Amino acid sequence: MITVYGEGRGFRVVWLLEEMGLPYRLRRVDLIAGVEHDTEFLAINPAGFIPALRDGDVTMVESIAIMEYLMARYGPTPLAPQPSDPAFPAYQQFLHLGEAGLAASMYFVSGARNLAPEAERHNWSAGQALDVFESRLGLVTRQLALSPYLAGETFTAADISVTYALEMARRNVGFAFGEAERAYVARTTGREAYRRAMEICMDTKAWNEKASRL
Repeated sequence: MITVYGEGRGFRVVWLLEEMGLPYRLRRVDLIAGVEHDTEFLAINPAGFIPALRDGDVTMVESIAIMEYLMARYGPTPLAPQPSDPAFPAYQQFLHLGEAGLAASMYFVSGARNLAPEAERHNWSAGQALDVFESRLGLVTRQLALSPYLAGETFTAADISVTYALEMARRNVGFAFGEAERAYVARTTGREAYRRAMEICMDTKAWNEKASRL
């Protein structure tokens, strides 16, 4: 049985598993309470961050790497275009940009805005991270002017990656998106697999409902 440890970016993994129809279980990890006494989780990822995956003898961390593993191990799947597919370059670019360019940058903006002392919430590094997020978002906006999804006409795992990052920015710092991005997120989050993943990920669901009321 595939076990996903933790929500956060683990939502990407759960969403992917729902899209692929693979059996799994989600094991909650409470980072707020601290993981120093969670020996089961620390045996999986001694570094103490989420998500992590256990699949038989395989143990992995990093959400995008986990997604690539699952699609390679249990595919083929239309969520991952083949290298011979003309959509493959865009798919690869946006699959990784969703984390490296968008979510990773927004993580530091969110930390500063929500956790730092008041005087440090708009520090230089947070501003730089926001600039990086906005510049990479421009690539998403440009691609959406060409096609409904980031790799073309068909939904792929790249859309899971990027949608998570955009929703993270909306929920954590109230980032205001343009019409194209809002319509795109409405398309991707309207999928049945997304809705099932949200019902499984109760912490993410609560976070989403709280942000929607603000």
